[in-house]
Amino acid sequence: MKIEEIKRVVVRGTNWVGDAAMSVPALRELRRVLPEARITLCTRKNLAGLFEDADFLDDVLIYERGKNAFQTVRRNAQNWREREFDLAVLLPNSFESALAAKFGKAKNRIGYKTDNRGFLLTHALNIPEWKSERHEVFYYLNIIAELEKILSGKTNVFEREPDISLSVSEQRKSAARRFLLENGIDFNRKIIALCPGSTNSRAKRWGAEKYAALADLLTETANVVLVGAPDELEVSAEVVKNAKSKLILLTGKTTLAELTAILSLADLLITNDTGPAHIAPAVGTKTVVVFGPTIPATTRPFSDLAEIVRKPPACAPCMLRDCPIDHRCMTAIMPEEVFGLLTENGERRTENRM
Repeated sequence: MKIEEIKRVVVRGTNWVGDAAMSVPALRELRRVLPEARITLCTRKNLAGLFEDADFLDDVLIYERGKNAFQTVRRNAQNWREREFDLAVLLPNSFESALAAKFGKAKNRIGYKTDNRGFLLTHALNIPEWKSERHEVFYYLNIIAELEKILSGKTNVFEREPDISLSVSEQRKSAARRFLLENGIDFNRKIIALCPGSTNSRAKRWGAEKYAALADLLTETANVVLVGAPDELEVSAEVVKNAKSKLILLTGKTTLAELTAILSLADLLITNDTGPAHIAPAVGTKTVVVFGPTIPATTRPFSDLAEIVRKPPACAPCMLRDCPIDHRCMTAIMPEEVFGLLTENGERRTENRM
């Protein structure tokens, strides 16, 4: 594989919002390594909006889903063949993504040799020994580091601080302002967003009644808006039902691109360990994340703008999607404690809460 022969690159993106945000530093480094190549991100339709203003990509190709795995591979392989990619960079660990790259006739295919897919790759990478000890952004960055070594014999990927930032155009911000005004936001007050859901794990959720109690404390000085995906509407509605104050329910009313723009206008996001926890600091918004069953060292937002709240019992982190006992890692955290972390003499604290 020679750098001058790499003209068209496809990156098979990750499958979840948080992972997509954590892959941004790798995508930025790929642009640095291949400044002259045309870089296409192939990602799921619901994730494309996250990259709407990304200056490190040339275009976004939707990863099409079929009725079954075979149909999915066939559809995407056909799309890739038509574009004649010189290189496929595979961020997911799945066999399916490697099979699509192989049948899509990408000349070079690089990724981790997970899921018994090594024979489908031209450059199969070993999983780093530090995988479970370092932040997930480095797992994706390592693929680009190995690619740079192949192309030039050395790498500079780890010599700079990973850049997680995402751009939001003024046009999108203006549209977000209009949307917020239409939904009752008073721009003379602060905007605090709450994300009480989590798409892929109920165990990650701090209780709706706790979010409601926190919201009642926050509405004295701020607009409080509830955000999230359509499948998180039920838990957001429960927060509204339990709250004594008036909250603004936006859950399920926005695309990911619109949510990203809204978060860029917010003063603060308080959330579970889920996608928006990574988006908000990436667009410059301070963020507080309530952690329970997951590992903050590897999956917390990679930003000084974010801090975590955590009271781990002996059973945490368990990484389970449903708690088999009493959800003690979350029930131990009180709304008054979270509220107390937000202000100290009128200013947010910045230290991390482990």
